[in-house]
Amino acid sequence: MNIYLAEFIGTMLLIFLGDGVVAGVILKGTKSENAGWFTIVIGWGLAVALAIYAVGNISGAHINPAVTLALAFNGSFPWEHVPGYCLAQMGGAFTGGVLVYLHYLPHWSRTNDSSIKLAVFCNSPAVRATIPNFISEVLATAVLVLSILFIGANEFAKGLNPLIIGLLVASIGLSLGGTTGFAINPARDLGPRIAHFILPIPGKRDSDWGYSWIPVIGPMVGGLLGAWLYTALF
Repeated sequence: MNIYLAEFIGTMLLIFLGDGVVAGVILKGTKSENAGWFTIVIGWGLAVALAIYAVGNISGAHINPAVTLALAFNGSFPWEHVPGYCLAQMGGAFTGGVLVYLHYLPHWSRTNDSSIKLAVFCNSPAVRATIPNFISEVLATAVLVLSILFIGANEFAKGLNPLIIGLLVASIGLSLGGTTGFAINPARDLGPRIAHFILPIPGKRDSDWGYSWIPVIGPMVGGLLGAWLYTALF
């Protein structure tokens, strides 16, 4: 399989499962309605692990432009592949958002709160404050990238790395996700946000473009920070 197609499929699977658990918890009339933050965090961690298992041996399963940029920055990934990876990840994330919409089709009209519908697709802060929100995304993504590089430097039983990284994402969600919802991935937020903007979701609100730059630029900066720290310290 082509490496760019693999990144597309991996990111699509990530968003379909990750945004899927969010939809199940917050949309009206689902069997998992009100299952809570812990369910969402564990669902996202498992989504990451499964996406890596799916395409990791083909493309490395970056499934995140911030990770791709960080690995290119520290010299472990060729710069010429960065644009293709990022475009594939964004396309996969958009497609994953469309699949979530289709999967939960009867529940959009049953959900009255338009902000809840938006939250299925993209992040919003618990307390809207531009600088603190940006800092949260930078720090959480720095932890993600730094930890991925730590994990890569250790010996695990064959096949366990994806599961460990999934647990890492769950840990970030539990410990650091309470502020902005831990986007830690520009494609994860922007791709589905575009899907929300385009799709004929009944009773939807605007796609909150005023906030949208934070879960895109913040993770990019955080990824570079994490890669720089790893290179400087180790």
